[in-house]
Amino acid sequence: MQGLKLAREFYQVCQPILRAELADIMDTAAAGLVGEGSECFGCDDTHSQDHDFGPAFCLWLPRQVLQAHQQRIEAAFAMLPQTFQGFESRLAPQRRQGRVGPLPLEDFYAFFTALDHAPATWQEWLAIPEHQLAACTNGEVFEDPSGAFTRWRSALQRCYPRDVLLKKMAARCMVMAQTGQYNLPRSLQRDDPGAAMLAAARFAEAALSFVFLCNRRYMPFYKWAGKMAGDLAILGPQIAQTLRLLALAPMQGEHGNRAVDAVEDFCTHAANHLRAVGLSTAQGNWLWEHGPQIMRHVEEPALLRMDMLQG
Repeated sequence: MQGLKLAREFYQVCQPILRAELADIMDTAAAGLVGEGSECFGCDDTHSQDHDFGPAFCLWLPRQVLQAHQQRIEAAFAMLPQTFQGFESRLAPQRRQGRVGPLPLEDFYAFFTALDHAPATWQEWLAIPEHQLAACTNGEVFEDPSGAFTRWRSALQRCYPRDVLLKKMAARCMVMAQTGQYNLPRSLQRDDPGAAMLAAARFAEAALSFVFLCNRRYMPFYKWAGKMAGDLAILGPQIAQTLRLLALAPMQGEHGNRAVDAVEDFCTHAANHLRAVGLSTAQGNWLWEHGPQIMRHVEEPALLRMDMLQG
């Protein structure tokens, strides 16, 4: 039993009670399971059940509504089943951890974006970490009669504006070139396995972000990024294979050539993709040359003046 399915079925049982007790409030509420936690990404398994597991859902309400009717809302939640399908509910106040139960809609998005509105400028978009955007757009909304929660969610799910997306893709190319194509083989030549490990790790993170960006998706928290990337249509299988090879390759001596080969293979796939979609005309797979090519498609002058490695 995965947490999202459990939450959906639990809400079907709880909804009639909430509708009966909070008839004047529920039309302003959105219900679902979105946010932090492996269950919100569909990545939970039997190992995930050792903490923060159990039937629960979020009920997002306008802040003013929640403040005005907090006692009534809590009284209604106290009437909900304490167990469901053999699992203890997480809706008891002491078990919510700020992730489930009644939540102010505005505060939910402010926690992840540091904004009181959907991002509107390139500066606002660029300032939000990718994993935070992934967390507040994951999971599932079970119902949203007013549409207020969904409007904000939909604005974020459309992904970055084109200029921001391209700036980020260019930066990932530069980092992949710097860490994987340049510093990884040099660290191995110097017999410095620690530096090689860090170079490979930074390459892997940049490559993962690049793949998510190519698919117009946000890269989640690193713990789940590799697992989720493999299912993406563009470069998903390639990054999954690269991560596996990097994880198994010894970062020392001649054995490190396996890691170098894995990096170069992925960079070839990345370069081919950039040429195929018309973002680069650079030949070969040296991604340092492809970053500036991507930036030729960016129109915002301030983004063009930024450090190529930043984004």
